[in-house]
Amino acid sequence: MTQAPGLYNSFAPLGNVVALVELVMRLQNRAPGLPGMATYYGKSGLGKTTAAIWVGHKFRAYHVELRSRWTPKYFCEQVMGELGLDTGKSQTVARMIDVIAGELAKTRRPLLIDEADYLLRHDMVEIARDFYEGSGTPVILIGEEHLPKKLEAYERVHGRMLDWIGAQPGTIDDVGHLAPLYAPGISLTAEFQTKLLNASRNSIRRISANLAKVKELAANNNLQAVGVTEWGNTTFVDASAPNGRNYSV
Repeated sequence: MTQAPGLYNSFAPLGNVVALVELVMRLQNRAPGLPGMATYYGKSGLGKTTAAIWVGHKFRAYHVELRSRWTPKYFCEQVMGELGLDTGKSQTVARMIDVIAGELAKTRRPLLIDEADYLLRHDMVEIARDFYEGSGTPVILIGEEHLPKKLEAYERVHGRMLDWIGAQPGTIDDVGHLAPLYAPGISLTAEFQTKLLNASRNSIRRISANLAKVKELAANNNLQAVGVTEWGNTTFVDASAPNGRNYSV
């Protein structure tokens, strides 16, 4: 989703941001002997990455977002870069794991691994466990809805999870929190906020996109308030793909 700098300084963060903040705090304050990994999961569009970035600001957490073609070595190099360490291109994966774990143990700052489903696809999930085992620092995997179930195949990782927290669909409160960021200065009626939420299918990403459309509509029509009447037949961004178009020759 489009990142809005004001979101990370908000005193009323989104519900899913609050959930991830609470998860990090539980990991940091866990009793001796309890595991220090966790999984934050949910469908695309619920604002998981936005929550991770917000938490990164609040806790000075390290945040690495995987890509589909990363190899184990490139993954370690990217984590080292996030930690401010010299990647040293000649280093082996084993050596980089030790260096990363050592730095995490020194800083005690959490590590958030986003798009963590790719860890399983490329056989890198044990590397994430190595980071935790070698440091004792909280490591949170952030991924799609079925990530927890997939992790059952990796008992040494699965058994080190303190908790599994699912991102929740957007709420009317989230619409209220996002409106000042994407449609600043525009008053929205309660009826219209509900209509926007339903049209967005409770997706944080679509709520944000639709609020941006509200801002555009208001600017084009010199409006200070928008309700169902002002919106009229304007289309919302929703989950439907456009139908193919037929062209006459």
